Amino acid sequence: MLRNVIIGGLIAAVGVFLLGVIYLFVSVQSLPSYAALAKYRPPVTTRVHAGDGSLIAEFATEQRIFVPIADIPEGLKRAFLSAEDKGFYEHGGIDVWGVLRGTLGNAVRGRRLTGGSTITQQVAKNMLLSSDRTIGRKVKEAFLAQRIEKAFDKDRILELYMNEVYLGQRAYGVAAAALNYFNKPLSELTIAEQAYLAGVLKGPANYDPVTHKAEAITRRNYVIGRMAANKYITPEEAKAAKAADLIVSDRLSGERYVAAAHFVEELRRQVIKDVGGDKAVNEGGLSIRSTMNTDLQVAGARALRRGLEDYDRRHGWRGPIDSIDAAGDVRAQLRKLDAAPPITGWRRAMITAATAKDVKIVTDAGEVGSLAPEDVRWAAAGAKREGKRTLKAGSAIYVEALDGGKYGLRQKPLVEGALVAMDPHTGRVLAMVGGYSFAESSFNRATQAKRQPGSTFKPVVYAAALDYGFTPATLIDDAPLEIIAGDGKTWAPDNYTKQFYGPSTLRTGLEKSLNNMTARIALELGKEKVLEYGQRLGLYGDKTQAVDAMSLGAVETDLTKMVAAYAMFVNGGKRVQPQLVDRIQDREGKTVFSSERRACEGCDAAWSSQAPPLPADEREEALNPVTAYQIVSMLEGVVQRGTGGVVKAVGKPIAGKTGTTNDYKDAWFVGFSPDLVVGVWIGFDKPKTLGEGETGGTLAAPVFRDFMIAALKNEQGAPFRIPPGVRLVRIDQKTGQLPSLDSENIILEAFQPGTEPGAEGAPSPFQFSGGGEEGFDLRAFTELFPGTESGAAQATTNPEVPEQVIEPGAVY
Repeated sequence: MLRNVIIGGLIAAVGVFLLGVIYLFVSVQSLPSYAALAKYRPPVTTRVHAGDGSLIAEFATEQRIFVPIADIPEGLKRAFLSAEDKGFYEHGGIDVWGVLRGTLGNAVRGRRLTGGSTITQQVAKNMLLSSDRTIGRKVKEAFLAQRIEKAFDKDRILELYMNEVYLGQRAYGVAAAALNYFNKPLSELTIAEQAYLAGVLKGPANYDPVTHKAEAITRRNYVIGRMAANKYITPEEAKAAKAADLIVSDRLSGERYVAAAHFVEELRRQVIKDVGGDKAVNEGGLSIRSTMNTDLQVAGARALRRGLEDYDRRHGWRGPIDSIDAAGDVRAQLRKLDAAPPITGWRRAMITAATAKDVKIVTDAGEVGSLAPEDVRWAAAGAKREGKRTLKAGSAIYVEALDGGKYGLRQKPLVEGALVAMDPHTGRVLAMVGGYSFAESSFNRATQAKRQPGSTFKPVVYAAALDYGFTPATLIDDAPLEIIAGDGKTWAPDNYTKQFYGPSTLRTGLEKSLNNMTARIALELGKEKVLEYGQRLGLYGDKTQAVDAMSLGAVETDLTKMVAAYAMFVNGGKRVQPQLVDRIQDREGKTVFSSERRACEGCDAAWSSQAPPLPADEREEALNPVTAYQIVSMLEGVVQRGTGGVVKAVGKPIAGKTGTTNDYKDAWFVGFSPDLVVGVWIGFDKPKTLGEGETGGTLAAPVFRDFMIAALKNEQGAPFRIPPGVRLVRIDQKTGQLPSLDSENIILEAFQPGTEPGAEGAPSPFQFSGGGEEGFDLRAFTELFPGTESGAAQATTNPEVPEQVIEPGAVY
């Protein structure tokens, strides 16, 4: 009997052994090829830089920056070896004693299969196998590890490992982790920071430095202890590292990054469309040099945010954001409410006591204070309109810290807006703000919102008129007008002031934004001609229908296109396209896109004190340069004497145009200096009235003004360039004719050659053309008229008023 049992046991053992051999044989045959490791190209983060080279965004499915092993600091390598595989450089891929310890520990503790994996085994698991915790996977892992050890040297294996592992905070690999946790390159990490990165690998969620800081420090200090035990650091270094605090930095949360959000998202959409889809952008490791000027982007975000908040405050307090239990955990309840808009500096707060003159609050940070008296009165005025707006104990609000323990009462604006700033000579978008807060809405109102441009379209009509034979001095009757449209309906435009000015010059019509004059000009031109010029300046496509009301801005376009159209006025009529990207390089540094496509002979030549080569100007002509300058001069008048008067506060040569649509649904201002064109739009996403009197001049122009003051603070304020061929002639502003002794207001007006008053006879001594190929000749001008050197480049003296200087478009 015993003999049979022994024989049966032997047979069973042999069977189990044979089954094991067969299982191992099958497992080995089904192993994935490790050859892929030799061509390792992991997903790498695409990084977006501003024009000055500063980082503004990253795109990634796995945030990773590949770093060769030679560039990984020894201290960081040793931290990972101490935490994960002390004998890495000695074993052949498998740590036999480590496997036995892990297996015994699993059996004794009854845990799932864990422990004993070397760095090489982890490379096999992470890059070639699944993460299943099964015996089969462990067997394959062991065999693959040995094969990998034979195929690659240790440094290559460690390089693969340290660039592949997930370390939390969206970071794959040590370089991305160093940036995401500490905002540092690898070379600047401290011992404590190196140890944390090595330790967090075990469980990124369990050792999160924000939500589980105590556990994270414990784990970090364990790694520091292992580094000391392995003689990688001294006991003194270990003691100092363990005593260090664990402080992390969210590097993409500052004002520069928040302000850039709409710009970056628009850029991302364009690059995905033009370069090759989501995968190329999110995994390709591209380096994108954008056109953004970070200073202008921040200035634009600030100006727009302030303008929207000012408008919102004018229209009253709308009430608390919520009501909470004052007897409960106030701070915890406040933290559950919607956060304040980014970079505003606001905090959530609860009212603890309220009277007619004093309102006490406590913030979500535990700070106490009271609302400023003017804000108490503001809220009280809102409460009179609607009782639910009343401030009382338990009301949750947003506040902003002021001086002396006072807090300002704040509310998120419901109105929206956009701002675009562009280099008019190239079309490079220097700033794009698509709304009040990207966190609240990613919709980009600079490119995605199609709105009626109102009177900002009028310069397009006037440009067509100037090419048609009109001049800035042509008299047009500003009188009531009725137009019978093709469908039989009558269209009768009206001026904003409800007044009519009779025969007036084109300049006056644009400066005062006269609707009837503009409609009369468009009627003379024909609506098809108006549409043609709108298309020529890039505002409309081929499918746009010509309608009579187009002349007053009734056909929708977007802010970015309108800014590009105005760029063509100030750049001398050259066609430009808005562009957000200067250059794109792939992960190897090869340029795959460049916005600079002009031929440049001599650009590659060795320098020997020669003048820099000038690439050929290949821009197409969208407008006659003289016509473009005439519009610039007339738009200067809009700022000096017309609807854009608030912009004069910039204190430098500025031109532009206001725009307001029916029922005050849209407020616009688009304008420029000689080298910067900017547009502002404000309105509600779902169009409705902004309120009586909320025009482009009162709402959008102040935002433009504030932005331009910041943008041009270091600029000298040069006059606008006058192209060759412009005839500058003194005229009577009212009559459009040469001045007489009775003329009260004399203006230096710009004309096309042969269209100026008195052109049939000998030229008046006060008629000038832009000299030569380089434009206006200031030297010759000042020689003819001494004393004008301190004036603008286009000045001439008025013989009737010898002490004055006359500039184009200026009235005396």
